[in-house]
Amino acid sequence: MMNGQQYRESLKKLKPKVYYMTEEITDVVEHPAIAPHVNAAAKIYDMACDPVYEELCTATSHLTGKKINRFTHIHQNADDLVNKVKMLRAIGQQTASCFQRCVGFDAMNAVYQITYEMDKAKGTNYHQRFVDYLKVVQEKDLMPSGSMTDPKGDRSLSPGQQADPDLYLHIVERKKDGIVVRGAKAHITGSVNSHEHLVMPTTSLKEGEEDYAVCFSVPVDAPGILHIFGRQTNDDRKCAGCTIDVGNPEFGIVGGEALVVFEDVFVPWEKVFLCGEVEYAYPLVERFATFHRQNYGGCKTGVGDVLIGAIAAVADAQGTSRAAHIREKISEMIRLSETLYCCSIACSSQGYATPSCAYYPDPLLANITKLNVTSNIYEIARLAQDIAGGVLATLPSEKDMKDPKLGKYVEKYFKSVADVPTENRIRLLRLIEGMTCGTALVESMHGAGSPQAMRIMLQRQANLEMKKALAQKIAGIS
Repeated sequence: MMNGQQYRESLKKLKPKVYYMTEEITDVVEHPAIAPHVNAAAKIYDMACDPVYEELCTATSHLTGKKINRFTHIHQNADDLVNKVKMLRAIGQQTASCFQRCVGFDAMNAVYQITYEMDKAKGTNYHQRFVDYLKVVQEKDLMPSGSMTDPKGDRSLSPGQQADPDLYLHIVERKKDGIVVRGAKAHITGSVNSHEHLVMPTTSLKEGEEDYAVCFSVPVDAPGILHIFGRQTNDDRKCAGCTIDVGNPEFGIVGGEALVVFEDVFVPWEKVFLCGEVEYAYPLVERFATFHRQNYGGCKTGVGDVLIGAIAAVADAQGTSRAAHIREKISEMIRLSETLYCCSIACSSQGYATPSCAYYPDPLLANITKLNVTSNIYEIARLAQDIAGGVLATLPSEKDMKDPKLGKYVEKYFKSVADVPTENRIRLLRLIEGMTCGTALVESMHGAGSPQAMRIMLQRQANLEMKKALAQKIAGIS
């Protein structure tokens, strides 16, 4: 396993093409727009080496029997699923941000299961290819991105009906030694500071759309790949050399998403795990989505622990912590946050073995988890902003606070409780601003799929016919 510094050094050995605000970034580890996201991922590596977190953050490989980082593990029982959620909460408490590595983790577990089932049904050899790849990931402690979402173009049309075929990533050539792919993957978390891209289809496919049914892994610096790093709320503050104004300068706001463009990228056959089998595209999407939706009651609750702590500390600093309505609002934030944790633990503890013997969380409860996130997190943020007050949106800059002429006025007029330094109050408010405004909330809504995707899954998983039969029996209807 690697520690955080070794992870940073491993990134420096790669040469991905990364652009931010038209500038080509030659060192993602040091660039101020990206460094916080590198730090958040590095924290995972450090926690796996820390005796305090080692039990949660490591596992024993079922392939080699070696001790590995849990983020490269294939779940072998329900305890693995529960420990995953506990681990995500613990990391969220330490970073107050998206730490990115869970997307590739979920992708690996989904691909492991689906390739096994596909091989059994069709006589292909994708599963062994993936196992060989997984052993390398475990041995080197690599961080693959989970690259699923396509740009999608006209949402009313299927991939094969688009005016521009590249709006869904697809195969453009099949060769003796591999395939050539073209297209893009959008909003990919942690993509610029990953080692590999694990690419999956993003939707169900039908006969005639075989070129879109493709799953593979490729290094982030493979020829033909470029990354256009996305903007985030207040990202100019990072590049202006601010620390206090950023709110969370060490770990950032969300996950450092990027548009990943594939311009005729060659992938050798040993890294191809799905190629034309359209009937397995949607099962792979569903399997990944369930794993990823399982997470949100873990990581969001860990981040929520920090936000609730920040707002309670601000209430202390502002002299409002004893007010009954403040205590009531903080209690409501706790209830909403812990409800998400309950959901994640429930779907994990109800997990079951798939044909590959790898475990899968209860899909109905996993989708309930993420659907609750799309409303609970917004209400938690609203309550935090309510308690913090309008000052959250009107604070002077860090430069004003440190200015020889202006600083004394900021110090004097933003003072609240006498024995609490003004800077402490401002630091907490900036942290709350970053956690409740803009990018962080959008990720809570659309990460792991938008709310309608979960509602569709609820209809599929809720077994309404069984519920009708129960009601009819009780009502005396034969």
